[in-house]
Amino acid sequence: MASSGRDCCTLCNDDDGTSTEAVTWCTECEVLLCAGCEKHHTKSKASKDHKTMSTTDYHNLPKFMLEISSQCRDHNKKFELYCSFHACPCCVQCITDKHKKCQDLKPLSDILKQVKSSASVQLFEKDLKNVKENLEEIIKYLNSRMNTNNSQKTKAAEQIRSMRKSIDDFLNKLEQKILDDLESKHTQLKSKMNTLLQQLKTQANQTSQLQSEFSKMTQYATELQMYVGLREIEKTTAQSAKYIDELKSGDNFEEKNLEVNISPALQSILQQVKSLGNININTSQSTLQIKPGRKDQAQNLVPAIPRIEEIKPSLLRNLTIPEDMKYEINVPVCRILPDGKCLIFNRYMYGRSHDLLLIGNDGIFEKKVITFREYPCGACYVTNNTVAVGLGISKKTMLVDVEKNKIIQTIQLSHQCNAVASDGKLLVINSRKTRTIVNLNDMSQTILEGKEATQISLFEGYIYGTIFSKNKVCCYKITGELLWTFQHQDFDNPEGIALDKHGFVYIASCTNNRIVVVSPDGKTCKTILSEADGINHPVFIDINRETGIMIVSSKTSGNHNNTAFIYKI
Repeated sequence: MASSGRDCCTLCNDDDGTSTEAVTWCTECEVLLCAGCEKHHTKSKASKDHKTMSTTDYHNLPKFMLEISSQCRDHNKKFELYCSFHACPCCVQCITDKHKKCQDLKPLSDILKQVKSSASVQLFEKDLKNVKENLEEIIKYLNSRMNTNNSQKTKAAEQIRSMRKSIDDFLNKLEQKILDDLESKHTQLKSKMNTLLQQLKTQANQTSQLQSEFSKMTQYATELQMYVGLREIEKTTAQSAKYIDELKSGDNFEEKNLEVNISPALQSILQQVKSLGNININTSQSTLQIKPGRKDQAQNLVPAIPRIEEIKPSLLRNLTIPEDMKYEINVPVCRILPDGKCLIFNRYMYGRSHDLLLIGNDGIFEKKVITFREYPCGACYVTNNTVAVGLGISKKTMLVDVEKNKIIQTIQLSHQCNAVASDGKLLVINSRKTRTIVNLNDMSQTILEGKEATQISLFEGYIYGTIFSKNKVCCYKITGELLWTFQHQDFDNPEGIALDKHGFVYIASCTNNRIVVVSPDGKTCKTILSEADGINHPVFIDINRETGIMIVSSKTSGNHNNTAFIYKI
């Protein structure tokens, strides 16, 4: 398309390599036009109403938009319709190939009408702004956390060094103390031994002198002198021997050795203390605050919500109950799981146990999940293969793992558990005028008083309920603030209640054998199923909002609700 840095006209490019610079892009023909071709293009009856833009503006479009075509790539035909179910444009050939069963097809021109001036443009602009601000806030937060961690590292290092210094100072003090004690005891021993040595040296000198005198005496003394001298030497020798004996009898010759005993507590440090401490990473709740995004943003561009008149359920199948159970089932509490399988209760009469049964995608009995002694009044899907079962007058609700066939938690309450509803985050347990809201994150409970309801459903933070005795349907906030009530002649003792993904409310009106749908604002209603469709005393109803599959309990024989019908809505 571009050559030598310029756009060339798509229509008048010559085979010899010459080309004319394009100045315009036709958004419908999807071609570049030079000034001459543009002139003919605007005069042509087929293209005079086409929207065009300058090549400069064309190149200002984001790259991904340049690749968006108004032509179907599969059939090379212009998009003329829009399929709300698949959320995509389609050409007339697409309808035959891919959209035969799609009922919600609209003219593409109606969808695109005033799209630039729609509220969605402002909403998405706000979304982009919020996302950018959130990213900037997160970056700011993470930088702050990094700075905090750096400060924590510095502080921790200072604490380690301070502890080491304290230990060094303490050990130095202990070392000096024991060295001083060593010096004192050594000095004491040394002084005592020096004194004894001086005394012994004196005695030795005296003895040496006497030996010298004895030699002279034997040489030169007379007999008389010799006799007297020997007596004197005997006396002196006896005194010296006595002195030696006294020294021996005392502790003077005991070997006094200096030794040191290191404190066992100090020695244990070398064996037991392996480190100065531990470095831990402690986690606390984030203080980061970001703006929440809108749910289901893409749906704002396309008005895919059907009118109440367009809601027409089509029967897919009915459940097949085993023959040995068929005539004992009383009002099957029926619920649809995310994988399309169904749960019903085999609620026996006459005080027997009650079985929770799993029905496969083909509508045929698959297995018994678990058995209850108490009478089950309601059930709902919670999350991760878990369902909640309300056990009526026993005032408790069980959380059951359907895959593992076991009870994983028991929730004890102060009131009866006649109905349950959940959105995966909250579990609402209902009795006639009291309900408990359980936060599934921490299992904390909040009691809500005064709002009467027989059966309930939870949708986008609102509680919807039927009032059996008053033939009413109501909607109120999770906090208990009433938003609307609706009463109509099509209701006769309404019980089961469910909502689809658009917020339409489906009611099982059991006495007059009808399924009635109420508009999201609670102002209008329409009967969508009746006795003519085989509906007989419907009590329970449930809808898989992702797939649009609905299940309705119904009687087929005697006084027992012993089957259920599966519909596509």
